[in-house]
Amino acid sequence: MSFSGAISYRATAFIVVAPLLVLVVIYACLWPPGVPTAFFRLHRGANTTEITPKDELEAALEGVAMENRTLVIAILNKAYVEQNAMLDLFLQSLGGGEDTEFLIDHLLFVAVDQRAFNRCRTLELHCYNLVTEGVDFSREVFYMSDAFNNMMWRRTLFLGDVLRRGYSFIFTDMDVMWLRNPFSQLYRDGEDLQMSSDCYYRNPFDNSFFNTGFYFVTANNKTVALFDEWYARRNNSKGMKDQDVLQKMKREGAFTRLGLKVRALETTYFSGFCQMSQDFRKVITVHANCCASMKAKLIDLRSVLEAWKVNNSNGTSNATIAWPPIKGICLHDTTNKH
Repeated sequence: MSFSGAISYRATAFIVVAPLLVLVVIYACLWPPGVPTAFFRLHRGANTTEITPKDELEAALEGVAMENRTLVIAILNKAYVEQNAMLDLFLQSLGGGEDTEFLIDHLLFVAVDQRAFNRCRTLELHCYNLVTEGVDFSREVFYMSDAFNNMMWRRTLFLGDVLRRGYSFIFTDMDVMWLRNPFSQLYRDGEDLQMSSDCYYRNPFDNSFFNTGFYFVTANNKTVALFDEWYARRNNSKGMKDQDVLQKMKREGAFTRLGLKVRALETTYFSGFCQMSQDFRKVITVHANCCASMKAKLIDLRSVLEAWKVNNSNGTSNATIAWPPIKGICLHDTTNKH
């Protein structure tokens, strides 16, 4: 190559490389110092490696989940976060339960309006802001109202997304008091879904009275398919809440068709106002089911927590005082239902 040709070649190479060097310098200067490279995930295809950022939900789930990719999820709206309302009572139960306080670190509060999200952040809880365009979930939603059903279906869609990402979880309504750690009583015998019950009649695998206010679901292809089909039925189920639709799917054989092992949880352990546990030594959660208004739930759940404190202070060996509490707006003697 001649001297002039070599110069021409080097000049051309410089013209090509120089803009790339400038871009690298600009990129390095603009890169936010607070964003670690761990914020990105590698997606490996057959012949390529693509780097994409985690979305906000993935980051939230990863930050809350236990090592086995399991967490607890609860839904928040404005009505729940008012002073001395359901959120305060729920946190009180977790703070005063047996081996439950640490679970707050693994609990993701999903806020469906800005007021709830702000309150959640103020309390320094783990919070995720779930935005639904054109829908106002900030008010108290009454049982079986259109707003109630819309919130339930939005919840189902969101929880299906969590499963699809490979996270197992306990879902809990805010009106469930956690008196003991529920993980100690959940089964590990291949169950895909373990659900609380309004009423329990001895057979854990044939119970049509399950309640979607508290359940544990394992992330796998079968449960993802279940939630997809469950949500897909919303437009053909007018006048039915999500729980009714799931019960109908069970009756029609969807659980068997999808190969699911679904267990109903005994009300002796996972109880509620429909059928209260009679055994203080065994009760784990108390759900304000069979009760419509927020005011009534709050009054009766405070009675539950008070009875829990009284019995706990006496020791479980002598725990017979004031349990179960039977006087209230929705609370009543359910002994004959067992």
